[in-house]
Amino acid sequence: MYRRTETPNAVMTTYASPTQGSRELSVWRVEMKADAQGPVHVMDSEQVWTGLSGQATITVGAEQVELTAGEAVVLPGGVERQVTATGEFTAMVAGYGHAKVSVPGEDADRGTPPWIS
Repeated sequence: MYRRTETPNAVMTTYASPTQGSRELSVWRVEMKADAQGPVHVMDSEQVWTGLSGQATITVGAEQVELTAGEAVVLPGGVERQVTATGEFTAMVAGYGHAKVSVPGEDADRGTPPWIS
């Protein structure tokens, strides 16, 4: 069973999450079109991104990481991040199903994204 969530920047396909039988972990695929860019945000826990196809630049704090097919990057919790596809980009992501997201400048967190919960 899987669940698809579309945003203006990507399509997330959730394969495992607390609402789908997992106790703590979530696994989802992210598909982004060329030049798509997610918002600057902060997750409160770490995630592991594994590139499946294409390439993306991930800004993590003041550092930029290039993620390509066959490579993985651990994104720490509590640090600003932004994902920008530099071509068609697909990744598999794993993280905690209770993770909450916040956006710099907003007073309250936005809760757990639907593709993670």
